[in-house]
Amino acid sequence: MTIELQRLVDDPIVIDDLERLSFRVDRRAYTDDDLAAREMARIFDRCWLYVGHESEVPGPGSYVARDVGGRPVVMAHGSDGVIRVFANSCTHRGALLCSQPTGQVKSFRCPYHDWTFSNKGDLTGVPIPDGYGPGFRKADFGLAKHRSDSYRGFVFVTFDPEQPRTLTEYLAGATEYIDLVADQSETGMEVIQGAQLHGAQANWKLMMENSVDIYHFRALHKRYVSYMQSLGSVPPRRRGGFGRALGLGHGANELPPAAARPLAHWTPMFDPELRPRMEATAARFVDKFGAERAERITGMNRALMIFPNLMIIDAIALTIRKIDPVGANRMAITSVALAPKDEDPEIRELRKSHYLTFLGPAGFATPDDIEIVESCQRGYLNRTVRYSDLSRGMNKEIPETTDELPAREFWRQWDRMMHGDDGHFEVAHRAELQGEQK
Repeated sequence: MTIELQRLVDDPIVIDDLERLSFRVDRRAYTDDDLAAREMARIFDRCWLYVGHESEVPGPGSYVARDVGGRPVVMAHGSDGVIRVFANSCTHRGALLCSQPTGQVKSFRCPYHDWTFSNKGDLTGVPIPDGYGPGFRKADFGLAKHRSDSYRGFVFVTFDPEQPRTLTEYLAGATEYIDLVADQSETGMEVIQGAQLHGAQANWKLMMENSVDIYHFRALHKRYVSYMQSLGSVPPRRRGGFGRALGLGHGANELPPAAARPLAHWTPMFDPELRPRMEATAARFVDKFGAERAERITGMNRALMIFPNLMIIDAIALTIRKIDPVGANRMAITSVALAPKDEDPEIRELRKSHYLTFLGPAGFATPDDIEIVESCQRGYLNRTVRYSDLSRGMNKEIPETTDELPAREFWRQWDRMMHGDDGHFEVAHRAELQGEQK
C-alpha cells in the first residue's frame, strides 16, 4: 500500500455511517492539491469521459477540439463515415493540430513543420521526406487514437487501455435517463450551434453537487422564482419527485415541472397560440410510447449526473454541462443546448431564449450557482469546520428530489476509485444502498 493510499485509509475523506444515518465529506477533498492531482490519475485517467455529441460532427471532415480529462483531443468525422477521437497533438513534435474549437477539413495540418494527416488519422504528408532514413514509415506516425464509443449519440472516450467495461456497462442505470432524452425526437437530437465556456474559482465537485441539488432552489434562486411567478408559473415545491442512485457514481433526480418544457408541456410562460401544438406533440408521444413513458419524456424534469463530470439537465431547456477540474480551486465549464432536430422553429427560439435566461452564464440561475460554490470554496479556508454534511434523506425509503442520494452516490464512487477500486463490487454496493434506505 502506498503512503498516499495509507493516508486515505487512516484519515478517510468520506465517512459513510449507515448506522447513524450520517454522511460526511472532509473538506480537504475540495482544497488539497495532492488529492486533486491524484483524482486525475485515479479517476479521469480511468473512467469513460464525455467528449461531445455526434451531431457536433454531422458530416465527413467535421471536427470539434476540446479538452477532456485534462488532455486536448479532437473528435473527427472521417471521410469513411466513422467518428473517431484523436489526441490533439502532432506525432512529430507535439504541437496542437486544431487550434479552433470546430471546423471542416479534408486533412489536419500541423503548423510547426507541415506534417499532414487525413481526417481518419493517417499521416499522409511529410515535407522533405528524404531527410529521413529507410526505416521511417508513415504508418508508424498516425495520430494517436483513443478508445471511444457512443450511446444514443453521446460520445465518450477512455484513456485507460485496460478499461474493463464497455461504455454501456459503465453507464449502468444512467442509460435509462439518456434514453428519456434521446427519445424526444424521432429524427434525432442535435446540439444547437454555439457553446458557452466559463468557469469558477472553486473545486469542480462543488458544481457536480450543486447540479443535482434541488434543496437550494427556492433559497438561492429567488429572482428566478419571482420571474416565474410573474409569468404565471408555479415555482418548484420543496417536496415532490424522487432522487435515484444509478450505480458507479451516476445519479439523477426527477420531478414534475413548474415552468414550461419546450417539448410538450405548456404553461403561461409560453404564448397561448403554442398550446395546441404542444398538446398535439404530447398526444403523439402517448400513441408511440404509452401514457406512462410519454409522461416521463414530455412531462417531467430531470437532472442526470454521469460520473465523474457530466451533467444532462432536462427542464425548461436541455443542457449538456461538462465540468472539468483545473487544479483544486478552479473549474472550467462547457455548456451546450440540445434539442430535437425536427423541432418547431418557433418553439426552438423559445427553447434558446429560456436556456439563456435560466442556465446561461449570465442567466438567472448560473451566476447564483457560481457565486455560491465560490463562497463555499472561500468558506473552506477556515479549517475549524472540517466536514460537509450530505446525509439529507438517509432516513427515507424513497428519497425525494430535495434529498442528497445522488450526491452520496457520486462520493461513494469517488471514494472507491481513490482507493483503487473502480466499483466492481456491485453486490456490496447494492446492499449499501439498501441499508441506507431502510
